[in-house]
Amino acid sequence: MEVGCDIVCISRIEKIYQRHGKNFLDKFLSIEEQKLIKNSKTLAGFWAAKEAASKALGVGISLECDFFDIQISKTKKNAPVLNFSSKIKEKFNISSQSLSISHDGNFAIAVVVLTRN
Repeated sequence: MEVGCDIVCISRIEKIYQRHGKNFLDKFLSIEEQKLIKNSKTLAGFWAAKEAASKALGVGISLECDFFDIQISKTKKNAPVLNFSSKIKEKFNISSQSLSISHDGNFAIAVVVLTRN
């Protein structure tokens, strides 16, 4: 089992978004993920989730795993769901993954747990 965690200041992500707009979103979120962004808290949570996932893999965001190898969606009950590209699943031998995102005050935190075959 592998665990990754990331915490981010919501106002920092909000400032980057205000400065760069859709260009910022396009650097780390698919079109489908962008449709799920409701506010700065959601945006910061997705950033933290992708960082936490890459940390759980042990490589960070890098040539081995970029932002688009990590996809976030939501269940009907609005719970976050983490999925990796087939390249990542095979390379890192991932059999299951879990994601939790939380916000409080000016912070968003995400925790990812991976199980490998």
